[in-house]
Amino acid sequence: MNGFGRSFFALPPVVKNLILLNVLMLLANWASKSVFSTDLTMILGLYFPKSEHFMPIQIITHMFMHGNFLHLFFNMFALFMFGGILENVWGPKRFFIYYIICGLGAALVHETVIMFQYNKVMGIISPDQLQLVLNDGASYLSQGKVFTNETMKTLQMLLNVPTVGASGAVFGVLLAFGVLFPNTQLMLLFPPIPIRAKYFVLGYGAIELYLAVTQPGSNIAHAAHLGGMLFGYFLIRYWRKTTRTLY
Repeated sequence: MNGFGRSFFALPPVVKNLILLNVLMLLANWASKSVFSTDLTMILGLYFPKSEHFMPIQIITHMFMHGNFLHLFFNMFALFMFGGILENVWGPKRFFIYYIICGLGAALVHETVIMFQYNKVMGIISPDQLQLVLNDGASYLSQGKVFTNETMKTLQMLLNVPTVGASGAVFGVLLAFGVLFPNTQLMLLFPPIPIRAKYFVLGYGAIELYLAVTQPGSNIAHAAHLGGMLFGYFLIRYWRKTTRTLY
């Protein structure tokens, strides 16, 4: 514990404050649900713009909300492990810009995928079914109920389930680490074998692409993860072309 404490407080300022902010937001959500029976992820999470719940501020706030402790832990652990190294290389300003752009890019890609799914549903749903989803979809979902009709259920979820988490930005951080330190040896947990950072990032990206294509309706925003990596890659290439130094 003492070793972790020393390591955490030795982190550069942006990574340290990002971790603190994400932890505080999870604690605030727990308190809000306990005292006011209000789930902040349902307010600050990112909804599809066609949803009645959408607010522009969610484009930013969703990056600092997490559904549960494990969701927060894995994102912040990756930021803790790799973000500090990147911030030391780039400096606080450039790292913060990179992190936010990856998060925003992830949201853009995710919402684009949602838009295609929404347009597909709108092309086959009947007017009566549409009106029922618009009238009762949110209230049914709050009671843990979903429509039995698959088309209605899909639209119900698209309009009423928010996206939360720093995963898009964190995947951008993983991508950057793989680009800057491609031959660094990482130790996997399962299986416990060493792997170079560049292969780890490529493998992770390939898995996310496969899952995004084969499981478009899952609760995990695979497209957002890919979006964070994609925008991170383009930003790194842009910096390489426009600065005299490597980054």
